[in-house]
Amino acid sequence: MSQDFSEKYDDRSGGPASQRSNALSNKLTGVLSISYTDSEIRDALHLLDLKKVQNTPNLRRRLRLDLQKEVIDCNGSIVQDFGQVAEQLRRIGSTISSLNTCCEDMRRQLAAARRENGPVLDEASQLLAQRQDLEKKKQLLDAFNKHFVLSDEELRVLTAAAEPIDEHFFAILAKVKQIHSDCRVLLGSENQRLGLELMDQCSGHLNNGYQKLYRWIQKEFKTLDLENPQINAFIRRSLRTLAERPALFENCLDNFADAREHLLTDSFYAALTGSSTNQNNDFMMKPIEVHAHDALRYIGDMLAWTHSTTVSEREALESLFIAEGDEMAKGIQAGRHSEPWSSLDSESFDGRKALSNLVNRNMAGVARALRQRVEQTIQGQNDPVLVYRIANLINFYRVTLTKLVGVESSVMETLAHLAESAMRQFRVLQSDNIANVQAELTQTPSDLSVPEVLEETLTQLRALMRSFESSLAPIESREEEFLPVLSQTLKPVLDACENLSKNLEMPASHIFLLNCHTATKKTSQPFDFLYSLIEQIDTSTESSATKLVDYQHAFFLHVSGLHPLLTALIPLSDSAEDVVKISTLPPFQPPALKEASQTLDDFLPSAMMDALENLKRLKDIKLAGDITSEAADRFCEDFEFVEGRLAAADAMVGKNGENGDRSDEVEDEGSQEKSEARQRKEDAVLLRELYPRTSGEIRVLLS
Repeated sequence: MSQDFSEKYDDRSGGPASQRSNALSNKLTGVLSISYTDSEIRDALHLLDLKKVQNTPNLRRRLRLDLQKEVIDCNGSIVQDFGQVAEQLRRIGSTISSLNTCCEDMRRQLAAARRENGPVLDEASQLLAQRQDLEKKKQLLDAFNKHFVLSDEELRVLTAAAEPIDEHFFAILAKVKQIHSDCRVLLGSENQRLGLELMDQCSGHLNNGYQKLYRWIQKEFKTLDLENPQINAFIRRSLRTLAERPALFENCLDNFADAREHLLTDSFYAALTGSSTNQNNDFMMKPIEVHAHDALRYIGDMLAWTHSTTVSEREALESLFIAEGDEMAKGIQAGRHSEPWSSLDSESFDGRKALSNLVNRNMAGVARALRQRVEQTIQGQNDPVLVYRIANLINFYRVTLTKLVGVESSVMETLAHLAESAMRQFRVLQSDNIANVQAELTQTPSDLSVPEVLEETLTQLRALMRSFESSLAPIESREEEFLPVLSQTLKPVLDACENLSKNLEMPASHIFLLNCHTATKKTSQPFDFLYSLIEQIDTSTESSATKLVDYQHAFFLHVSGLHPLLTALIPLSDSAEDVVKISTLPPFQPPALKEASQTLDDFLPSAMMDALENLKRLKDIKLAGDITSEAADRFCEDFEFVEGRLAAADAMVGKNGENGDRSDEVEDEGSQEKSEARQRKEDAVLLRELYPRTSGEIRVLLS
């Protein structure tokens, strides 16, 4: 319909219609060319959709007008709203003006009030600042009083004698020491007066506390039982604390040592006699003096009591003074810094050494009593063996106690003196005994056996060596330590025996010496500290045995008749001329050689028995057999020498005979001299035929 209208209109009007049509087509083309994604087109379409209009010509014609009307209405409402806003703004402006006026009035009032109250506020600020300063000072003063000032209760616990020594006391004492140490910080400040006053006050409190502790320890020491393993723990702690005052500590130890010395001395006399001045001592064992008749047991019991008491004393003092490591040493070192004028050594404190010194002081009275009793007992003894046993017993305890009390102590000095006193008494008794022995030893026994005096001496020496063997002498020095005893006991008797042997003939002198040396070696051999003595005996025995071997060898040579033959052959050499001369020597003439052969035959059957008869008084049968066997071997060697020379001489005679026979065939048989020489050769007799024994037969018969 619109198309028809357009066409009609175009027909009537002609040119303008086509122009309008072009304009419309251009608009449509523009509208259609806009994309739906364009936000303006999309919003416009959305508004149309909201109005729910229908596509009618009337609506299309009025659409623009309606829309413009709506826009005008909207603008009118906006203007109306803005009018209300403007009215409200005017009211707000008037309100603000009134507020500004009110604020200005208040500002003027505040300025006036500030001018009136300014001095009061300044004064209040100053008062608040002063209050804060006072609060800080109060806190500082409270902290200072709490740290540097003792309360009345604490002073009473620290200094009052009625208050006990307990953990609270030590805590307060530690606090005072800390205060005294911290006062040094105050001395570094500008105001040193406070530090000096507090340090002086703390020094007084410390001195009072240490004096109270010193008096309490002295009181406890009077009733202290060291044998009780449960010693009051506060005693140990008190001593460790008191060590910080060396003067008081040393005085306390002196009093303690004196008390312990009297107590231990009284206990020693009580152990000796069974009675004591101390009513608390209750002895259930027999008194030591019950065995006074047995000197060795009497002295041994006294030494055993001393050793046991020393061990107990040291163990008790260890638990009392050094049971907690080096705390005592730390206290002593701190005391030296606080009291540099004290009498203690400036060297580092040695707890073990101080303990040994204290034990030594406690045992000094016992050492004096022990020395007196033992010396009296030693002086009353006449048996050198018993005195030597006593000396070894004393040395045994001396070595044992050295580990407990050290070398430099009264107990060790006493034991060393007693050991020397016993050895001196032993030497005196032994000198008297040796003088008596030398007077008795004037002649040897008829059977050359060991003299009775030497047997008694060896019996005594055996007892001495057994006693010395049980001692604690170092192994490397035992021989050296026992040599003086040998020189005083055995050597004089052996020298006397050697002098007696010089008056005897051979072989009696050496048999007598061998008997003495054999008995001495048999006695000495079981002990490992007599090497030098055994070596000397072996040397002397070897020398005497060699002399007896020579004697037996000479006996074999003379009794067998071999001596003349051997004497004649020794000067000759192995040359042919000397060998030829053998048959011309007197001992090798047929009668003499036959007699020598007969003598040898008579000797051989009983040769060994006859030789052993010479040594029948030698007590060592094996040694006698060895000596005789060695002499027989030497005799066999001599016989082999003679046998060889005789065989060589016979061989030389046979060789000359063969040479003579060959010369007879060549030379003139009518020679008279040749004939006589041949006749002598035919009449000659071989030496081995006259002396037929062989060395093998000799060795068999003498074996």
